Amino acid sequence: MAHIVIMGAGTGGMPAAYELRNTLGQEHKITVVNAVDYFQFVPSNPWLAVGWREREDITFPIAPYLGKKGIDFIASPVSKIDAENNRLELANDEAVEYDFLLIATGPKLAFEEIEGLGPVDGHTQSICTADHAETTWKQYQQFVKDPGHVIVGAAQGASCFGPAYEYAFILDTDLRKRKIRDKVPMTYVTSEPYIGHLGLGGVGDSKGMIESELRSRHIKWITNAKTTKVEAGKMFVAEHNDAGEVIKEHELEFNFSMMLPAFKGVDPVAAVEGMCNPRGFVIVDDYQRNPKYPNIYSAGVCIAIPPVEATPIPTGTPKTGYMIESMVTAIVKNIQEELAGQTPTHKGTWNAICLADMGDTGAAFVALPQIPPRNVNWMKKGKWVHVAKVAFEKYFLRKMKRGSSEPLYEKYVLKALGIERLQDK
Repeated sequence: MAHIVIMGAGTGGMPAAYELRNTLGQEHKITVVNAVDYFQFVPSNPWLAVGWREREDITFPIAPYLGKKGIDFIASPVSKIDAENNRLELANDEAVEYDFLLIATGPKLAFEEIEGLGPVDGHTQSICTADHAETTWKQYQQFVKDPGHVIVGAAQGASCFGPAYEYAFILDTDLRKRKIRDKVPMTYVTSEPYIGHLGLGGVGDSKGMIESELRSRHIKWITNAKTTKVEAGKMFVAEHNDAGEVIKEHELEFNFSMMLPAFKGVDPVAAVEGMCNPRGFVIVDDYQRNPKYPNIYSAGVCIAIPPVEATPIPTGTPKTGYMIESMVTAIVKNIQEELAGQTPTHKGTWNAICLADMGDTGAAFVALPQIPPRNVNWMKKGKWVHVAKVAFEKYFLRKMKRGSSEPLYEKYVLKALGIERLQDK
């Protein structure tokens, strides 16, 4: 009997646990280790941050649902990975030995890289976790009593720009519903070289569509922006040209701000010598295995993927749900092959699919593959996307509670978008 340990219980780790159990049966032991005892559906955090969702709508306790599938669960941060001896040391003083380790932790939020950034020791809010989104909602409730200038955006090194755009548009929609939008000047600040870059070099006419949407909603923007410092009520931003030269220094006053930070690998992962790149992201081969420690697999935001292209201000590459789903499926099949004494043969896809809510409408982006040139380079806008994202939320949460390993993107999302499955060769 092999012991497979999954580090992380998010949108990669939870499906991986179920898919491993459904694929391998009860013959092998599966344990999930997560820093907290609840699952949080991160894509819904922008709604939580404006009061359109309650915390209990998008979170649930992990242990009862994994337990129904015979999967062990430990709620504790990992303090050390002893990769040489196939062992995890936990903050609760437990130790867990493994035959295979699947790292699906998500990122460390690098607020500390910019003075004054972040909701704990800084002056800006975040929607990266349910805790952060709840704090943002509390701050937002105070803001609407005395509204003023809002700044939303993504700092240098960020790699997931969609939620920043979502939150800007959702905020705009909510302020209009409250009939106070006229009292709130808004500025979008981003490290992207142009609006709609998305860390993907643009998808379809994302540049034109998102610029048009920002204009129609009276949201100004600054691109190629490096946020240098944040003080209470003031953000310092250096705007650059395409050559990377500073062309303007901005001192932006604000009453409320939500800025996405850069991502890094979580500390115990980044600390394993030879396993990660300089940012702490896990290096993987075509089969999602770490080259130095081949019994360690990794999927999701925590893996190392190079930027799609060089940009004047650093931007990372997003790892979207479809990509994560395909990585997980490849890992499960590869572990199954290894347990049968075979060489792993399955590869994840580097295709990007995103359903972005915009409050009262939405936009769907499909980049197959994510690095140009592409077989599919597609973008559509419409109210149907907002409806689709609500349906996606409800289905995914139900899937996680049911313990299903059904491939959501392959079976439903691509079909709903009218796009046939395209697998990377």
